[in-house]
Amino acid sequence: MKWVLNILGILLLLMGTVYILQGTGLLPVGMMAHQMKWAYTGIVVDIIAIGLFVLANRRHKNLPPSM
Repeated sequence: MKWVLNILGILLLLMGTVYILQGTGLLPVGMMAHQMKWAYTGIVVDIIAIGLFVLANRRHKNLPPSM
């Protein structure tokens, strides 16, 4: 499960970065070029991707076995 969330996080991070670059005009290709709504959408997607990384890689405390 951990590797699935990490791969999904990487894909979302790449997608969000492309959205930001296109929305700000740094990557002026396609219909999203120079439209700030896509840059804002990319920021949200990147935040979700970081959340997936944190969720997938957080450490659980070793709890003693219950009796």
